[in-house]
Amino acid sequence: MNAAKDTRPSARLDGKTALITGAGAGMGREHVLLLAARGARVAVQDIDARSAIETADLVRAQGGRAIALAGDVAKVEDAGRCVREAIAWGGLIDVLVNNAGIHERLPFEDIDEAHFARMFDVHVKGTFFVTQAAVPGMKARKSGKIINISSTAAMTGTLGDVHYCGAKAAQLGLTKSWAKEFAPWNIHVNAIAPGPIATELAVRNRGWDGIRERAEKEIPLRRYGDPKDVSYAVAFLASAESDFITGQVMPIAGGIAIVGL
Repeated sequence: MNAAKDTRPSARLDGKTALITGAGAGMGREHVLLLAARGARVAVQDIDARSAIETADLVRAQGGRAIALAGDVAKVEDAGRCVREAIAWGGLIDVLVNNAGIHERLPFEDIDEAHFARMFDVHVKGTFFVTQAAVPGMKARKSGKIINISSTAAMTGTLGDVHYCGAKAAQLGLTKSWAKEFAPWNIHVNAIAPGPIATELAVRNRGWDGIRERAEKEIPLRRYGDPKDVSYAVAFLASAESDFITGQVMPIAGGIAIVGL
């Protein structure tokens, strides 16, 4: 008797090319390593060339395929060039993860034009123009996955970083609009909103133990997230398992961003 054929969609990404921005360190590096482990060719973009090379080297050391791309996504010419280089190396982009980001805490009155512009240039302008460069290839192939890394701060607001909250909220508007606009070409667009995640930068913060203990009292699941928690969501949205999901925001936050209908 022949075994029934498994028709379930695969979590594997074999044969896919993924471009991940801001992937030289932190959560971006975790996204790269997981997507590569699931079979994707990964283009590692970062403003810091050395960090991008280090991440690409880690992928190759584990038997994967990777290329390092240096550039500033906030510059339109860099955004387009990195996409073109990724395509020249790995073929049309199947998965785009707009992960590049910055964060700073400033009182509202101290946010000047330069701070405001840089925050929106990286998160909004960068996300927009990297995507604009990648979408024509997705349309030609009639398939694609775009994943924007926003933040629960976009949904709830936080104290001391209103320009960050505003920029991350703008990414959610892009996500929902693109999901509707690109749907005829079978291009799925979703956002992930990380909450309290124990990144290397957070752990190195002065007073981390006290910050962690206070925050964990407010997190329903009573723990900080691990960067891998976010990467698992990225991998899911990059795979065929999410083929009927678009225009959604997925909080990875231990329950602190539970919202009603």
